[in-house]
Formats: sequence, C-alpha cells, structure tokens
Amino acid sequence: MKLTHASKTLLAGLTLLGALSLTACNGDDGADASSSAGTKPTAVSEGAGSDGAGSDGGSGSGGSGGGTTGGTGAGQNGKAGTCRSDELEVTAHDNSTDKTEGIVTVVFKNGGGRDCTINGYAGVNLKSATGDTLPVGRNGEQAHSAVLKDGESAAFNITFPINNSGGSGVRIAKILVTPPNETKTVTIAWPAGSLPVDNPDTPSGTKLSISPVGKVSDSPAG
Repeated sequence: MKLTHASKTLLAGLTLLGALSLTACNGDDGADASSSAGTKPTAVSEGAGSDGAGSDGGSGSGGSGGGTTGGTGAGQNGKAGTCRSDELEVTAHDNSTDKTEGIVTVVFKNGGGRDCTINGYAGVNLKSATGDTLPVGRNGEQAHSAVLKDGESAAFNITFPINNSGGSGVRIAKILVTPPNETKTVTIAWPAGSLPVDNPDTPSGTKLSISPVGKVSDSPAG
C-alpha cells in the first residue's frame, strides 16, 4: 500500500507523539476512543505537498475537553467537509525495517458514509507503560489536502529510535491521536518496541517525529 503526498522521510521513518493534550493542526485534545485493527499498510512514501500544515510541534497544551461529533453532508460551496474523529477508523501498524530506526504507520479509514477532507498534521502523544506522556514533534514536511471517499484511507508515519540497550527501555503502551483540524482524541495501542531510556530524542540520532497525513493511493472505496 502506498501513500501519496507524504513525508520525504517516510520510507525511512516516522515519529512519535505530542504533549499531555493533542492538537491536530488547529484542534485541542478531547475524549479518548478506541479503534479496531486493520490490514497492515506499508510505510508512507516520498512526496509531500505544499499546503495544509498546522502549527509547529504537532501537539497542544492544556487539559482534556469535549470533542466534536462526526458531521454529515458537504461543507461550504458543496465541498467535502473535514473528516471527523467519529467518522474515522484509526489503526496503527509496525513498519520498522531495521534495528535503529523504527516506523509506526497510523491509518485513518473513512467510515462516515460521505466524502470528507483531511489535511495537515495529526496531533500525537505517546503514553508509556508507567503513565508518562511523550511529546512528538513534526518532521517539517508540508502536506497536501486530500478528499477521502467512504472506505478510503489516509495515513502518517511515526519515526522513533529503537531501544538497543539490552534493557527494557521506555515501553510505550498507547498512542493518543487527534485527526487534523479536529478536537476529539482517539486512543490506540502502540504496536512496536520500546524507546531508549537515555536521550530518546537526541540531535545526532533518530528523532521521535511524525509526518504529515497523506492519502493511501490504493485504498479501496466502498
């Protein structure tokens, strides 16, 4: 499965998550919701676009709050409205291919019964097994707006350093994800290994980061 208009670094990697509250582009974090598992996709391919990036860092500040509900119908001027959290099936898949840089691909599948638009960066935080929150920054790539028909998918990559210390490292339990331009947060299981305990985001090594969301080009509609 190949993603269009995603990060240049996506075949090599992705990153991890934001701060205590998630902000997807312009949103705050909201109530958690679990998602079902899906077919494992490939990591996001090269080729980011030029529009749709939100504020720096991929995550916001503040406490939890109420999220928006899934909308129906078209947006203004007959255009597809924003993909809502309640309309998206969110899954995560381990696409790591080496022993130093890990990749987790997070997939948004449109199950809302209508066309919707997705554009920019998701808000992302990682929750460790001990309850700590790890912020995940953006990798700086630009994003393209994409329209998802019912049944189609978009995805982004989380790139992270793999723990090679021989110890347990920082064990990640959950990913907190807020879709772009949404406020309701979805909680899904972390599918990959642990992060190193010491300096998990060092300037000289693999950084914990996320790519912009891109459409999965061969995702079936219907």
